[in-house]
Amino acid sequence: PLTPLRLRGGSSGGSNGNYEEVGKAFTQHYYQTYDADRSQLQGLYLAESMMSFEGEQFQGAQAIGTKLASLPFQSVKHEIVTADYQPSAGGGLIVFVCGNLRVDGNEAPMKFSQVFCLMPLPGGGGGFFF
Repeated sequence: PLTPLRLRGGSSGGSNGNYEEVGKAFTQHYYQTYDADRSQLQGLYLAESMMSFEGEQFQGAQAIGTKLASLPFQSVKHEIVTADYQPSAGGGLIVFVCGNLRVDGNEAPMKFSQVFCLMPLPGGGGGFFF
């Protein structure tokens, strides 16, 4: 069963929202999960979730999970250099991450950047999906 990410910290929108706290918690959780066992990321996505990867589009938890699992490496380590968080319309949150990617123990890092659009879970509940 799918388990969307439930991050608390107030609404991401408006001057009273704690969008930076939510963004940091999301970024930490996502990349720790990715580096430990990327197959576990599928549970963070919903049927409405979408991902673009090198010119291809994927929709839904299964399609996204299958793509992530098919990437041609055994181990990965993300080193976050910068992460920026911006509240968006509808109580959402834009997360922009840049960093270094070390694949299969290779000491020469590759650069990466990734953007997430976190949206409030349908029906409320204080969590987000992406």
